[in-house]
Amino acid sequence: MSNFTVWSLALGLSLLCVIAGLLLHPAGKDSARVEARLRSIRAPDRIDEAVEAAPPLWMRFVVAIGRKVLNSGLLSGKAIEDLKGTVTATGHRTNVALSLFVGAKLVLMVGLPAVGWIVMNVTGLHAQQLVVLGGCAVVGLMAPDYVVRSIRNKYLKAVEAGMPAALDLLIICAEAGLALEAGFERVAMEARDGASAVANELGITANEMKILTDRRQALMNMGERTGLDSMTRLGAVLAQSLKYGTPLTQALRVLASEMRHTMLTRFEARAARIPVLLTVPMIVFILPCIFLVVGGPAVVEVVRTMASQ
Repeated sequence: MSNFTVWSLALGLSLLCVIAGLLLHPAGKDSARVEARLRSIRAPDRIDEAVEAAPPLWMRFVVAIGRKVLNSGLLSGKAIEDLKGTVTATGHRTNVALSLFVGAKLVLMVGLPAVGWIVMNVTGLHAQQLVVLGGCAVVGLMAPDYVVRSIRNKYLKAVEAGMPAALDLLIICAEAGLALEAGFERVAMEARDGASAVANELGITANEMKILTDRRQALMNMGERTGLDSMTRLGAVLAQSLKYGTPLTQALRVLASEMRHTMLTRFEARAARIPVLLTVPMIVFILPCIFLVVGGPAVVEVVRTMASQ
């Protein structure tokens, strides 16, 4: 039996032992079960799918690893808060999402070099082994960050696109006599199907306004969570309205108009870039066809004349 086979079997058995130990550990199962029950209590009309159906095996494995790392004390409190802020900016604010993110970074950082080492031994490519393994580790460490950044950008675009319509609904609620917290809850409930990202942010703000002693702090947290200028302005306008007693509906109308004007300006800027973006396709695909149609008969005639001579 070759050394490569022995090392492969040892690596496989080690991974199986780690997976079995993490999946059979009772603390992980109990915490996951408690968290699923809490989610179902928070949203009784929309039970999370994780309560009814167990997550895939690979996800439980990655989450278990992430939870072990977070509870082991290897990461400082500031590092955990930074990671939590990165994950919560995507709209996923459960501990499972944070554990999945940390576990994915660790598994990919260790797993990709292992896969690269196996591939190099199978194919016989032993040149620059350290460089390849180091590159695999870096890719595995940074790949979850890229995925989370992509999800975060998509989530923030959805929040920004749905804010003007949500403000219109909030204006209607304010004119109907609802308080600010009740208006936020009503808009979050109505926008849950059409604009889930905005509904998520408004629902969190409504819950914070009920819990925190200073409602203005809950409003300012909207901008800190997302980093969007529109959410920051909305929180500042509502906080100013609560502090000085200015008319709420008038301030919301002005803010909704400004947001729509900003979106229209952004769309006009995109439209102005279209001629520049079409230049390269025109040169590559359209101009050769025009040259062929215009100069093709002349070229054929020249070739025919030269052939006749």
